[in-house]
Amino acid sequence: MDNMIGKQLDGRYELLEVIGTGGMAMVYKAQDHRLNRLVAVKILKSDLAEDAEFRRRFRDESQAVAMLSHPNIVSVYDVSRGETEYIVMELIDGITLKQYMERRGKLNWREALHFITQIMRGLSHAHSRGIVHRDIKPHNVMILRDGSVKIADFGIARLESAAQQTMTQQALGSVHYISPEQAKGDRTDARSDIYSAGVVLYEMLTNRLPFEGDSAVSVALQHLSSVPLSPCEIDPTVPEALEKICMKAMASDIDKRYQSAEAMIADLEEFRKNPDTTLDFTIEELHEKASKEPTQFLPAVKDVTSRLAKKEDDDELIEAEYEDVRQPILPKALIVAAIIAVCAAALFGLWRLIWGSFEDIEPPQTEFEVPNLIGRTIEEAEADPDIKDVFVITQIGQRASAEYEAGQIIEQSPVAGKTVRENREITVFVSTGVKSDVMPNVVNQEHRAATILLRQLDVSVVIDDSAEEYNDSVSAGYVIRSNPAEGEELRDGDVVMLVISKGPKTPTSIVTTLTNIPLPQAQQMVSDLGLVCLIEYANDAVVPIDYVISQSVPPTTEVQQGSTIKLTVSLGPEQANAPETTDGAAAGAESSDSGTEAGA
Repeated sequence: MDNMIGKQLDGRYELLEVIGTGGMAMVYKAQDHRLNRLVAVKILKSDLAEDAEFRRRFRDESQAVAMLSHPNIVSVYDVSRGETEYIVMELIDGITLKQYMERRGKLNWREALHFITQIMRGLSHAHSRGIVHRDIKPHNVMILRDGSVKIADFGIARLESAAQQTMTQQALGSVHYISPEQAKGDRTDARSDIYSAGVVLYEMLTNRLPFEGDSAVSVALQHLSSVPLSPCEIDPTVPEALEKICMKAMASDIDKRYQSAEAMIADLEEFRKNPDTTLDFTIEELHEKASKEPTQFLPAVKDVTSRLAKKEDDDELIEAEYEDVRQPILPKALIVAAIIAVCAAALFGLWRLIWGSFEDIEPPQTEFEVPNLIGRTIEEAEADPDIKDVFVITQIGQRASAEYEAGQIIEQSPVAGKTVRENREITVFVSTGVKSDVMPNVVNQEHRAATILLRQLDVSVVIDDSAEEYNDSVSAGYVIRSNPAEGEELRDGDVVMLVISKGPKTPTSIVTTLTNIPLPQAQQMVSDLGLVCLIEYANDAVVPIDYVISQSVPPTTEVQQGSTIKLTVSLGPEQANAPETTDGAAAGAESSDSGTEAGA
C-alpha cells in the first residue's frame, strides 16, 4: 500500500487513493476538508523533489498554470507551500481522449470537429496568457460525461525536459505528436501546440498516426522530413475543408502553419457553418519548399579538390626527387608501343565484359499499376496471376468491419490504380468481422450521459433519441427505455433508440359553457374543472345582475388543470362603483352584498 494514503497535506488535503502515475509525479484522489470537495493532487516524486532548482521551477510553472481559468482547461486550485511539492486540481469524472478513441475507433468528422474546436479554445486561452503546453496529445485531453473537453498537464512538458529523463516508452508515445522544431531541439512557441493539435485531429479522422516507427528517433526524423498521407487518401468521407485545416495545422514549415489558435478556430467555425466552404490555400502549397534546386554540398567538393591538388604536388615532388637517378630501361619507342598494346587489350576486354552483361538481360518493366485488393482475402489476392510474382502483400494490422467479412482486406496502401516503379509491396489491413458488445442499462439516466456511455462502447452505434413520452415516474430528460434493451447484443452500425421522458403529464379538463348562469354556480363549475377563476365586472342591459356575461376560454376547449379562466359578470345597466377585477374571494364578498350566497 502507498505510504502516502491517509496523509493530510497542509492540514487540508487528505490523500484517499492513487489514481494515476507518471515519470514526474503521482496523482491521488483527495478530500479537501476546508471546502468539503474531492480533488486531484499531483505530488512530485521524491528523487526530483531533492533538486532545489527543479522544485523552484515546479512551483513557478504551477503558479503560472493556476492563473488559467477556462472551461476547456483542467483547473488548478492550489500549489504547495510546504516541504511536499504538489498541485491541487479539479477531479475529472471522465476518460482521456486516447481511451475514447481506443474504444470508438475512427471518429466521424462531426465528433472530431466537436473535440478539436474545444481543444483549440483551451489553447487559445493559455497562449493569450503566454503559456505553451508543449505536450498536446490525446493522453492529456479529458472527455467528460457531457461530451465537453478539458486539457490537462499544462506546463508539465517544460518540467519534464528540465528533469533530463532518458527516452522511455512514454516518451515514444509523446514523440508521435511533437512538432518539427521540438524534434530538432529548437525554440518552441504557440505554433508547436498547433502542430500537435493537428496530429490529434489527424488521428481522430483516420484512426492512425501520421508517422510510425520502431524508435522515438525514427518517428522524430519523419516529422522533420516526411509528408503524411492526407486524411482523404485514408478515408474519402473526410470533408475536403476539414482535411485542409488539419494539414495546415501540421505544416512542417512553421511559417506556413496557423500562426495562432484563433486563426485555426476561425477556419473551424467557418467549416462548421458551411462544410462545403472553400479555404484560400491548398495542401500542395503547404508542402512547397523555399527552393526547388537540388542541394549542393560545396564544402565536400572543396575538400576533394584540395586533396587532388595536394596529390599532384606530391607527384611532382617525387618526380623531381628521383629525376636524376632514373635511367631508361628500354628505347622510348618500345615503351610507347607496349603501352598502346596494353591499353588496346584492356579496352577490348572491357567492351566484351560490358556487352556480355547486357546480352542476357531483358528490358525491365518500369511501371506497375497497383491492383484493387479490397474485399479479397490475402490468399485470394496472392493466387491472382496479375499479382503473383509481381507484388508482395504484407498484413500490418486488422480491424473490425461491418462491411467486410473476417479475413477480407479492408484497406491497402498504395491505393488501387496508383502506378509504382520499384517498391512493389502492398500493405493491408484485414477485417476481423463485425464488432459486437452488450447493451448497457441506460434507463433512468440523463439522456446526454446515456449518449456518452453508448459512444464509449467498443462498437459504432447510431443513437436515435427523438422519441419522447410523458412519464409519471421518470424525470424529464431521462431515459424511459431503450431498444435494444439492457443485455441484448449490439453490433457495429446498429441503431439504438432511446425514449426520453417529458416528465409527468399534467391532467387536462374540457371547459364547459359558463355564460348566462349565476356567478356562484359558475365558480363551482370552474373549481370542479380544476381551474382558477378570475372575475371581471361590466354593465350589461340584457344579462341579469351577477350572471356571467362571457368567459375567456371558449367552451369545449381542452386546457391543463391549474390554468386560469376569466369570467365577466353583469352589474346590470348603469351600475357604478363596482370593482373592475377581483379574485374569487372578492367575488364572493360582492355576491354577498347583492343578497347572493357567497359559498363559492
